[in-house]
Amino acid sequence: MEELLIAEKDPATRQQMAELFIKEGYAVTVTDSLPNTLYSILKKVTRVVLLGGKFDELPTFDLIDLLKKCNRKLSIILVSDELPLPLLRKVRSSGIFYHALKPSKPEDAEEIRQAVRCAFGNGMKGQAAR
Repeated sequence: MEELLIAEKDPATRQQMAELFIKEGYAVTVTDSLPNTLYSILKKVTRVVLLGGKFDELPTFDLIDLLKKCNRKLSIILVSDELPLPLLRKVRSSGIFYHALKPSKPEDAEEIRQAVRCAFGNGMKGQAAR
């Protein structure tokens, strides 16, 4: 069973995504804290992370950089509301696998579902999707 980490501050979004991916058959871990996120990644159990756009006090770009330093093969799918274009370019160049808009309702989650499937099927090359 594939291990998926959902690191998201918003409880409703966290629950919505967890339910979606549990139904898809993934082993899902959810967290709203940076220490738990790092612990899971350092254990090398997590191969794919759904990362919320706002997470603790660390800026998104710095957090992605830190996570990639912990495990450079990690596939990070950034799930956020709209980001300013300069920040979006910066996070894409940092090695995220994909950037998806946060779903506003359950039926909007197909994009994230497909991105997760791709990330697990990608061989974890760690390449950014363009």
